[in-house]
Amino acid sequence: MPVIWNSIFLATSAAALYGSADFFGGLATRRASVLPVMIFSQLAGLAALLLVLPLLPKATATVADFSWGTLGGCALAIGLALLYHGLATGKMSVVAPVTAVLAVVVPALAGFAAGDRLSWRGWSGIALALAAIVLIGQEGAPADAPERRRSRGLGAAFLAGALLGAFLTVLKQTEPASGLLPLIPARLSAVAVLSLVSLFRRPGFRAVRSAAWLIVAAGALDVSANVLYLLAARLGTLTVAATLASLYPASTIVLARLFLGERLQYIQIAGLACAATGVAFIGAG
Repeated sequence: MPVIWNSIFLATSAAALYGSADFFGGLATRRASVLPVMIFSQLAGLAALLLVLPLLPKATATVADFSWGTLGGCALAIGLALLYHGLATGKMSVVAPVTAVLAVVVPALAGFAAGDRLSWRGWSGIALALAAIVLIGQEGAPADAPERRRSRGLGAAFLAGALLGAFLTVLKQTEPASGLLPLIPARLSAVAVLSLVSLFRRPGFRAVRSAAWLIVAAGALDVSANVLYLLAARLGTLTVAATLASLYPASTIVLARLFLGERLQYIQIAGLACAATGVAFIGAG
């Protein structure tokens, strides 16, 4: 299998796992507050990572690798906190796709500046993937919703998207020889930032026990997605890996359809078709 297809497979698999993690995390937040769910899912992911590392080939990380990991973890934690704030205060069908698209644009610009070059098929595939992200994020809400409600959360969405894009970008900067080691400081710094936020928000931690297995599942899936994305970014271009990984809402809505009985809107089905076409174009390019 050509390297480009290896990268595409890993990145799309990462998207599937990111979306699955969001699904389980979303179920957990129905039983417990958002911040505790985020903190304990990050810890669960860290524990899973530490259990797997001894089974992998020996890796050597530099100070720069750990620094990139730490920076990425901070960006991820703040970005996720802003995303949840935006989803809580604004329209999900606006906030979610805006965040996801910006999470693609930032690494795409960074990749282009670093020398990523794609054929017209590759760029067409990325354009289709961006369109898919927007279409999948729609929830079929009434068009006559108040304008104030539509505009709420946009500032948080822009910042969240930029920070999540920064997370995807900085992981690419780590050396292949470092293996998965940069993900350790990424997780630790994310927990530290979220814990600091919780000191000011003072969320309730008591309900966490009832959502424990959901939190563990979300954390394990999320760190697995991080691993696959990191490998995809190292094998291929940052632009392609980040774009495909950002298709994660697709797996979330599919799982919601399968397990919660939520109906797919026609516009979301069109988005799924658009995503599949985009992946094919990227592979051909």
